[in-house]
Amino acid sequence: MNKEEIIEALKTIVEPYSDEVSALAHIDENTDFINDLKINSANLVDIVLDIEEKFNIEIDNDSMAKMLNVKATTEIIARKLEAHAG
Repeated sequence: MNKEEIIEALKTIVEPYSDEVSALAHIDENTDFINDLKINSANLVDIVLDIEEKFNIEIDNDSMAKMLNVKATTEIIARKLEAHAG
């Protein structure tokens, strides 16, 4: 799964938690979940749980703490998928 596919999947996961239609439409690596999409920390936990389910991976607390923007999140997902495949 490449970066663009991960970002598209993330967009679908994040959409129910954000009312920022314009920001969602233009989601990219630089999108910040809290500042751009106005997602609160409780919903970030829900998003991480949804990511774990969608990608069939497990995200540890250290990784979860870093998942504040799309770039960090896609990198963590890609690493976990790579480790899971290997």
